[in-house]
Amino acid sequence: MKRSSPGAKEATHDRIVEAAARAIRRSGYNGTGVADIMKAAGLTHGGFYAHFESREAMLAEAADRAGRESVELMERIAAVTPPDQALQRMAQAYLSKEHLESIETGCATAALGSEMPRQVPAVRRAATRRIKEMIDLVSRQMPDWGQPSAHERALATVSVMVGALILARAVDDPRLSDALREAALKQLSVPAN
Repeated sequence: MKRSSPGAKEATHDRIVEAAARAIRRSGYNGTGVADIMKAAGLTHGGFYAHFESREAMLAEAADRAGRESVELMERIAAVTPPDQALQRMAQAYLSKEHLESIETGCATAALGSEMPRQVPAVRRAATRRIKEMIDLVSRQMPDWGQPSAHERALATVSVMVGALILARAVDDPRLSDALREAALKQLSVPAN
């Protein structure tokens, strides 16, 4: 029996987590089966337990990956934008039509937030950590960063952005969807793109 190298096993593990991160955002936690994820990763179902103790362990890693990708995108935007425009650019990207239509690669919180209360502690812990990172990132874009008021405004800003995206994705009326995103940007004092 041929054994794979540690690097190959890590690459395979990463491929499974990537497939799971896409799947949970697309179909939700309960709509995501191990067999489907393994198939999407180009593997057989039988190899799953060589990488994870349980489905829940895989879901926790997938939640962490999906949340990390969201935070990293916003960090990249902030890094290449003048500081006084970073929050505006982040909000515009988050509430863009492109992000609206990219559920399986977009913000995990907007895709999965309503399912979180019913998840195992490890999944909730991973999601909570990434939500805190997003709030901290938004807070650092505030002119009064470091003050309690900046953190409070960051909490509200993230809440408005996530809530608007959830609602914009929920409705079947494209004009209402656009209006929800545009109203959120206006309330955040960020011009729509």
